[in-house]
Amino acid sequence: MKTVITTAALMAVAGPACAEGFVLKPLVDARVRYEHVDQDGLADKANALTLRLRGGVQASSGAWSALAEGQGTLAAIHDYHDGLKGTPTRPLVADPQSIGLYRAQIQYRTKGFAVTAGRQRIAIDDERFVGAIAFRDNGQTFDALRAEWTALPRLKVDVSYAWSVRTIWGIDGRAARQQAVSGDNVLATIGYATPFGTLAGFAYLVDQNEAAVQGFGLSSQTYGTRLSGSRALSRTVKLSYQLSYARQSDWHRNPNDYRADYYLADAALDIAAFRFNLGYEKLGASHGAALTSFQTPLATGFKFQGWADKFLTTPPNGVRDIYAGAGYGWKNIAGFDLISFQAAWHRFDSDRLGLHYGDEIDLLLTAKLGRTTITARYADYRAKRFATDTEKFWLQADWSF
Repeated sequence: MKTVITTAALMAVAGPACAEGFVLKPLVDARVRYEHVDQDGLADKANALTLRLRGGVQASSGAWSALAEGQGTLAAIHDYHDGLKGTPTRPLVADPQSIGLYRAQIQYRTKGFAVTAGRQRIAIDDERFVGAIAFRDNGQTFDALRAEWTALPRLKVDVSYAWSVRTIWGIDGRAARQQAVSGDNVLATIGYATPFGTLAGFAYLVDQNEAAVQGFGLSSQTYGTRLSGSRALSRTVKLSYQLSYARQSDWHRNPNDYRADYYLADAALDIAAFRFNLGYEKLGASHGAALTSFQTPLATGFKFQGWADKFLTTPPNGVRDIYAGAGYGWKNIAGFDLISFQAAWHRFDSDRLGLHYGDEIDLLLTAKLGRTTITARYADYRAKRFATDTEKFWLQADWSF
């Protein structure tokens, strides 16, 4: 059935064979990362040195293009629990060794319309609900059919049907951490550019149709709206902002009966090379039972609620995150194109019962030189009423062509 849908969609947009030039583009992406984790309650620390390589080719002619890209992750130092192998006495580092097909897609794109079929990356808006999980070595892709329509000024419609989510757990994924999760997922957004920013409405119907994955408990329907924009206040000062609200409830085979709300208010102020930001995010709770709070199983969770990854699955009582941050960037300094520093603080509380979960400090140093990016990152979560004290440190280098 999926093959029929994909073939029919491509035939609908197909025209005569294009006589324009045929272009081949190599795809190369390399990463090396060291990650150290010290977590209270576990006897040993985690030390992971991983190497990730992606390689492939994209062929294009006129409006048509096709690409295939493979991916391999090797653990040079495997003193960690990768979620599938290794001793659970060490903390989790979610980068298991793997090799396989990362992307394989065909695309037809014109000025006002694009359709993409096959295994592909899908990252919507800020990736709070649907993302590529680029921080983890194996990433997340979708076996999907995606259509994007922009034929009218200021208006964009983006609709995807995904029948398989290819997870970060790779070829050895199993049980609750499967290689792929099947289901009938519908991911739809419609946005309109207003003088105040892009106003969007969205609907995410997430079908985690695998009993081993939380007993279908992550299947949900989410409907909401989002406003994001920016405004120059002077030649050197810019204000950026995001506001979002969503309502989530159980869907498909989910055995739970729940309703939960999501709120986001975020503002950032750029003053020359400085940036300051302040925000509040709530993933609400229903009645305090497991998986009856607002869940985001397809999100790039690492981007939100601290880098210590304590809230990738929302606790039964929900979570409220008050956060503030600051940063500064230097251009063309010490032989680098850019060096930047960022710091953030988070206070985490429950949505129900008024529990103070804990606090977290995150630090990031980034240096860019040509196609190479080097980062040093640190996260320190101090537990009060949820999880345990955890410190994480990363040193990473990325290169892409």
